[in-house]
Amino acid sequence: MPADSAPAATTAQGTPPPQGFGRGFVLDTWYFAALAREVAPGSMKRHELLGEPVLIGRTKAGRLFAMRDICPHRAAPLSAGRIVDKGDGAETVECPYHGWRFRTDGVCAAIPSLVDDQAFEAERIRVRSYPVAESQGMVFVFLRSDPRSDAEPDHPPPTFPGVVGGGAKLVEAMDFDSHIDHAVVGLMDPAHGPYVHQQWWWRSEHSMHEKAKRFEPRELGFAMVRHAPSSNSRAYKILGGAPATEITFRLPGYRWEHIQVGERQVLALTCLTPVTETKTRITQIFWSDHWVFGLARPFLRMGVVAFLKQDGGMVNLQNEGLRYDPALIWIDDADTQAKWYQQLKREWTKSRAEGRGFVNPVKPATLRWKS
Repeated sequence: MPADSAPAATTAQGTPPPQGFGRGFVLDTWYFAALAREVAPGSMKRHELLGEPVLIGRTKAGRLFAMRDICPHRAAPLSAGRIVDKGDGAETVECPYHGWRFRTDGVCAAIPSLVDDQAFEAERIRVRSYPVAESQGMVFVFLRSDPRSDAEPDHPPPTFPGVVGGGAKLVEAMDFDSHIDHAVVGLMDPAHGPYVHQQWWWRSEHSMHEKAKRFEPRELGFAMVRHAPSSNSRAYKILGGAPATEITFRLPGYRWEHIQVGERQVLALTCLTPVTETKTRITQIFWSDHWVFGLARPFLRMGVVAFLKQDGGMVNLQNEGLRYDPALIWIDDADTQAKWYQQLKREWTKSRAEGRGFVNPVKPATLRWKS
């Protein structure tokens, strides 16, 4: 799909107006929820996405489904129940409280307490269902702006280059006490590394030097076009050869670094999933067919965990200032990516409200900073 286009909205009803930085969410789009291997046949698990309880499950036959994790009878979590087949050939979710059963599309299939001569149409009761998709070993849930709509998503979940070497080689997740906006701009900030991530194998304040990187628009986002990694980023050296990397961001919250070393590839994908207005889950996933992931995985895991903890600690420190709702200063060029993100978010919301295609506001540019 061209970088400056996306499918036009099928429904504009219920689309909220654009909100300020640190408020509101990008809606009518796909959010990462789980790894597919975490959703076993016959299992259900409660998730919280954008402040809503969402049950993600898989029938014993292998069909993936998602619904609001609240029974409409007495509000018990449906995820605490079980998936049953009462012999009619349809697997249903059974509430643990009174045994009400719901099809995977959310329609009530049975209310056990009813007697034969009580004419109550159970199928009139519905639990909100969510479009859910499995792609490249990941589970994505589509969050609509209008929760009453049952229209199918007008675009598929994102796909990423470099999903090679079988299953994910390394997965780490951490919850940040932050709105997704702050998490996104912190993730793409090129200038904090020498101060927040000071490791002998990465870089330090004393190794800072000027950098110039080319950026281009991409589908629902932008990319730092493929280039040789900076000389003060020592971690790349373990890959050997002459690595070339491209770093891409895409709405609503995906950032990935695709590294090529000859015929070998490494993909480092970061998925940002808003749990609530003040909590964001950061999931870091690595795929690779490079031999180094077989030998150095424990050390790579230590590095990923260290990075996440350092970023999480800085988020907590930043929250001390954000409590006072200060005006934030955005400078060129180091903060241009953060400004692009805000423009992308506004344009997405506006295009949905107006029922038209998305027009990428990002233009090709070369950005310069020191890090």
